[in-house]
Amino acid sequence: MARLPRLYAPGCAHHIIQRGNNRAPCFLEHGDRLQYLSFVSDAALKHRVDIHAYVLMTNHVHFLVSPETAESTGRMMQSLGRRYVRFFNDRYHRTGTLWEGRYKSTLVDTDTYFFMVATYIEMNPVRARMVAHPEEYPWSSFAANALGRSNPLLTPHELYLALARNHEERQQIYRQLFIHKPEPHLVACLRSATNKGWAFGSDAFKASLHEVANRAPQSAGWGGDRKSRKGDQGH
Repeated sequence: MARLPRLYAPGCAHHIIQRGNNRAPCFLEHGDRLQYLSFVSDAALKHRVDIHAYVLMTNHVHFLVSPETAESTGRMMQSLGRRYVRFFNDRYHRTGTLWEGRYKSTLVDTDTYFFMVATYIEMNPVRARMVAHPEEYPWSSFAANALGRSNPLLTPHELYLALARNHEERQQIYRQLFIHKPEPHLVACLRSATNKGWAFGSDAFKASLHEVANRAPQSAGWGGDRKSRKGDQGH
């Protein structure tokens, strides 16, 4: 059975997750993460992908991005994956695959859920009980988005820029988004949509995609923001 093309619609952000094979670690040392981020920067620039949020966990990564074209995200992830696998295998004298198949992605109802997805990504280390606060974790976009630390990898989304007129107020408002946890059923829907490659958002958003997206935004009978029956697990 042929694979569905990656869902794309102009102006919509994408949530991406890629896991290590069998959920094995894909980063063993700080130097691995630094090299990975360098490869991300190169690939995003070359293939015209704006990165708004990210986190590097021990055995998986998350991104919130805006690709310029329908092919941009796939080309970025393919280039990134190949370069990093070569680096990792050479460094640790290993062979074979590192990633668990294709990366997973979903199209995000940007106007409604952009910040929910961004904070979900940056809260991963807290949910995994690696740190008590996202500020304590150095391998995410939180320090840039919430505290104003320089991070040339990131391109601020227009919704982020619209939070306030100056950097300090913008960061303060962004930090306040972390006070309340997202509703569990929304988290379940985001995970399910990402794993299955469908759109994440309201029924109205999905209906609008039929006019502009490159394929159907959801499977037949899969409704709006309802909790997944399987309750897809994972961070």
